[in-house]
Amino acid sequence: MTSRQSLVESLERYVTVHGEESAYVPRFLHLLKQPGCFQRNHLPGHLTGSAWIVNRQRTNVLMVRHGSLRRWLQPGGHADGDENIFHTAIREAQEETGVAELELVGNSWFDIDIHPIPEKKNFPAHEHFDVRFLLVADEGSKLTISDESTDLRWIPMDALEQYNSERSVLRLRDKTISNLPAEGRTPR
Repeated sequence: MTSRQSLVESLERYVTVHGEESAYVPRFLHLLKQPGCFQRNHLPGHLTGSAWIVNRQRTNVLMVRHGSLRRWLQPGGHADGDENIFHTAIREAQEETGVAELELVGNSWFDIDIHPIPEKKNFPAHEHFDVRFLLVADEGSKLTISDESTDLRWIPMDALEQYNSERSVLRLRDKTISNLPAEGRTPR
């Protein structure tokens, strides 16, 4: 579904109203020409996959409090050589939340982002080229906090800025709300 070649093809066709995302496309395409870009030791950056998990009404999002980064984030992580980045996003989402049943919204990725990762334990600062997928889960699913996190919870979309006010996360919220059918929208 989202192999290296299909990712390249979809990025070449991608049109977005978000300027920061438009600026990421050429950088993603350049990175994808490099053989080791799906390996976590590839510098100055590598591909990651993440899951923006919402409830069926798209009023809440499932976020983890990342242990080492100490921030509320969507579940995600390193491809570790798997060139199907969708598999990465699903694997990481299940590992970090315990939710087994996840449903992809649409037929491809939802958002892209490039963000800096600080130096830690003899590994230099680098960038994550994150491919994000919009997924739906039942809010009643049993949740399990992973070893990588200190907390895990459903956060109301209208309270998201209290947990994470980074533009890349708020863009995910805004895109989720703008993609709702008209009857599913709530006033903001």
